[in-house]
Amino acid sequence: MASIWSALAIFVLVGAALPKARFKNVAVVLNIISIGLTLFVAAQVIWWSLPHPRPTGGNELTPAKPLQFTQGETLPDIYYIIMDSYGRADALQSAYDFDNTEFIDSLEQMGFYVASCSQSNYARTDFSLASSLNMSYVPDLDPDFTPELRDPHPIWELLQHSTVRQLLEEAGYKTVAFATGFNWSQLEDADVYLEPPPLFSDLTAFEIMLLQTTPARHLTNSGILNLDGIAGMRFRERTLFALEELSRVPEIQGPKFVFAHIIAPHPPFVFGVNGEKIDPAEYLSPTGSYSAKDYRRGYLQVLPFINKQLEYILPEIIKKSSVPPIIIVQGDHGVWALSYPKRIQILNAYYLPGHTGSLYPSISPVNSFRVLLNNYFGMEYPLLEDKSYSAPRYEIYNFSPVAYNKCNP
Repeated sequence: MASIWSALAIFVLVGAALPKARFKNVAVVLNIISIGLTLFVAAQVIWWSLPHPRPTGGNELTPAKPLQFTQGETLPDIYYIIMDSYGRADALQSAYDFDNTEFIDSLEQMGFYVASCSQSNYARTDFSLASSLNMSYVPDLDPDFTPELRDPHPIWELLQHSTVRQLLEEAGYKTVAFATGFNWSQLEDADVYLEPPPLFSDLTAFEIMLLQTTPARHLTNSGILNLDGIAGMRFRERTLFALEELSRVPEIQGPKFVFAHIIAPHPPFVFGVNGEKIDPAEYLSPTGSYSAKDYRRGYLQVLPFINKQLEYILPEIIKKSSVPPIIIVQGDHGVWALSYPKRIQILNAYYLPGHTGSLYPSISPVNSFRVLLNNYFGMEYPLLEDKSYSAPRYEIYNFSPVAYNKCNP
């Protein structure tokens, strides 16, 4: 490509130097083309930047009646901690020969109820979280969610401005959220939005794409730039920041709804067993994909570190809270490198002091906040049948049922 572009440049320069060369007419055509391309890109940018209205049709919970509680009572903080791609204990044992019993036991000793047979309702993070935070299956949230739909914007809007968030904010809760690196799961309009300071070496997604799809990629091929390392550094920084700040959140005054989407143990794999920095490129093939062996190796590096962090953070939250908090620690889906049903078998743990009677081993995320609001705020949401769905990569609303695995609790 370098030789072709050099030849073209020489040709144009030689032509421009000719005494009788006239470029006026050519310049007009090129200017029109340039303006057209600029307007086309600008229209795309504006479309993606515009606020998209929240779907309202078909959801039994919209509008919902207000939460019931005694005026003046001290409301408990609510923590919804999503550990991205955290698999269920039996799935980790059978697929990766990893015994997670010690961590599960530590959760139970803290007072958590661990739903040992839980599955996510969807294998995609955005659909899983939109479903749990709106307490309904996706097709029931709006009649426009048909198999023909391809636009993810409506589901992202439901994730960011969910029924649960709306109910809690109307009851006087502050929403606290963290940066994730994914715009659709960042509640940037939260009352308290926490993000780490920018890194000098940080690159935006556009800049990384530019380096990967232009001749500048030779900088990476030659080893001058390590894009995986740069992106991994930012993931590492965001994750460490969120884990450190979670234990300080109880110090924020007033009742809080804390939404923390932690991108771990999901790749990129940037933590060693003890939290040491590792290069995520070590686990990637030359084409940027993961083999089953390398994914397993990276996942089992991160998982013990995440367990240790949670074993410290969760007791800190409980200890620092003036009123016993409500905490849900949940995988948005299971280990996505595995096949179904293990791909949707998740960690699902609840800290609901005095209110665990409605929980059961196979409870799924769609029922999490139904149980919570029924027990703490006098609501009367019936529990839904626990079901799981898959969808093709590009036909994101074309759902097919996945058998809900019956395990031995």
